[in-house]
Amino acid sequence: MNDDKKYWLDDAANVRKIIIGVVVICAGLLAADFFYDKHATFSIEGWYGFYGIYGFIVFCAIVLIGKELRKILMRDEDYYDE
Repeated sequence: MNDDKKYWLDDAANVRKIIIGVVVICAGLLAADFFYDKHATFSIEGWYGFYGIYGFIVFCAIVLIGKELRKILMRDEDYYDE
């Protein structure tokens, strides 16, 4: 079966539009951080862009920890065939 159907994400221009859209939304949310009053429990929470930076760092940590856990928890390819 030869499936020559082309999907809209197969076009690099559409992927670029999505990336630009995400960057614009993130920049807008970061700029919105100036326009509301923060009721922070800890002083670090009042810093400009704290939650975006914190979220990015934690996301990267989860991915890196997951890569290491994969080495520990991964089973052989033929584990269920035995």
